[in-house]
Amino acid sequence: METLAIQKEQPAVSNKTTTISGSQAVLEAFIAEGVETIFGYPGGAIMPIYDALYDYNEKLKHILVRHEQGGIHAAQGFARASGKVGVVFATSGPGATNLVTGLADAQIDSTPLVCITGQVFAHLLGTDAFQETDVINITTPVTKWNYQITDATEIPSVMAKAFHIAQTGRPGPVLIDITKNAQLQKFEYSGYTKMEHLRSYRPKPIVRKEYIEQAAKLINAAQKPFVIWGQGVILGGAEKEFQAFIEKSGIPAAWTILGESAIPTSHPLNVGMLGMHGNYAPNVLTNDCDVLIAIGMRFDDRVTGRLDKYAKQAQIIHLDIDPAEIDKNVKVTIPVWGDCKETLPVLTELVERKNHSQWLQKFKELEQKEVEEVIFEEQNPSTEIMTMGEVIKVMNELTGGNAIIVTDVGQHQMVACRYVKFNQTRSNITSGGLGTMGFALPAAIGAKFGAPERTVITIAGDGGIQMTIQELGTIMQNEVDVKILILNNHFLGMVRQWQQLFNDKRYSFVDIASPDYVTVAKAYNIPGRSISNRADLKDALSEMLNHKGAYLLEVIVGKENNVFPMVPQGCSVSEIRLK
Repeated sequence: METLAIQKEQPAVSNKTTTISGSQAVLEAFIAEGVETIFGYPGGAIMPIYDALYDYNEKLKHILVRHEQGGIHAAQGFARASGKVGVVFATSGPGATNLVTGLADAQIDSTPLVCITGQVFAHLLGTDAFQETDVINITTPVTKWNYQITDATEIPSVMAKAFHIAQTGRPGPVLIDITKNAQLQKFEYSGYTKMEHLRSYRPKPIVRKEYIEQAAKLINAAQKPFVIWGQGVILGGAEKEFQAFIEKSGIPAAWTILGESAIPTSHPLNVGMLGMHGNYAPNVLTNDCDVLIAIGMRFDDRVTGRLDKYAKQAQIIHLDIDPAEIDKNVKVTIPVWGDCKETLPVLTELVERKNHSQWLQKFKELEQKEVEEVIFEEQNPSTEIMTMGEVIKVMNELTGGNAIIVTDVGQHQMVACRYVKFNQTRSNITSGGLGTMGFALPAAIGAKFGAPERTVITIAGDGGIQMTIQELGTIMQNEVDVKILILNNHFLGMVRQWQQLFNDKRYSFVDIASPDYVTVAKAYNIPGRSISNRADLKDALSEMLNHKGAYLLEVIVGKENNVFPMVPQGCSVSEIRLK
């Protein structure tokens, strides 16, 4: 467990104290931090907090999920759509351990969460009491910070620390485990003070202008500069600063899947998606550029392919708020530590205004090659069987690129990330680093609470949707207006594609049967429809989008369609295959 010292708090505005319970202190902390929505599931060890919550109905909205994993994914979706901290409750033992997958997902995708777990009475710790689990040691590797409270007097300061750590610097999940006696304990409460500084914790590195000056000199001398950006641009709220930088410098820019939507898809300098199933041009030309500028991304293996063949010809500039990411996977020429919202304007001021038209033309030529060999047929198939790409194409026409799209994990995820059009930031919500099947449905619920004014569409495959399908009950009870689009190819498609290409079509346990999704949805009072004919596609999507309230649409697509381009495992990004 991280051992950060809590800085001495400033005294509360009033010297008056009142006697409250530890449970009430938790809820008062939420109110002071601006929390309005909590996702959770009650149980014995967290019952005192739920009892206190009964009296906070007008101030705090609690969403009862059907499984704790659904609760934490919903909190993730809320955080990703709103930019705020997601909050989840779970009880001890299995309740707490059911959060672990979501914690790992949030940790690797830098999602700010505060998770509260109940724990057995302090005097029972270590006795293998009923539903006792050592949640602190279990969750240490998958949290930014965690802490166990056994005395209620700690609650105000620890909660302030939890919110501060979760949302500052590189965001991440924090878990606070509170024993039952601390929840019940009464103490003299003198108010809550938000934390602004924490001794020994420096969420923002010192910006060294000399490195930015060196970076600008490299960029100004470059003939073929290339920008790759990730979610750090969105997490830093630096979308405008980023767009100003690429527009002044005239540098083509490509995105990781978590960075998608930071700038509009239609922006002339947006050259597409990086990575294993990314676009042809940005992958190939990564190994042709002379200066590579990485902004708010971590050089994940799905982006780099073989590291010993990755951008060896380029000088590399890496802008990141987390110093641990610099030189971790790719050795850089110039490190620029800091929040890109602060560093990008300084860099923009120093770079020369250029257009790099000839270099940009290379991207357009390779893009046209991809259109001719992959994209056109995927979105305008000559076969009778529908493709995922054409479904996304029609959906784009109907949404105008203004919806929030929450994807699960698999072929549909890659197709959606490749083809969905976005006009607004925080619109692409997916499980990136962990690749968690079952993420989409609960995350879409959270996204709708985080951005209630926006259309939220969850796109899932027939495998992932069955992992958390019980959350249809959460949608029903809370009347959550989410649109559920299932692209059903009757396979665990991504694994099947690998088995086809690399294991001689030895389809080992990837043929998955599905229930009648429309009937299942109907049991939860959610209308739905299933289609398999192209002639019905536009009408069915329109019906889904225009319906007031939740709606489920199943589209039957080709069983053995593959997602291309593809960088085979163990290959360089420039060895990307179009077929």
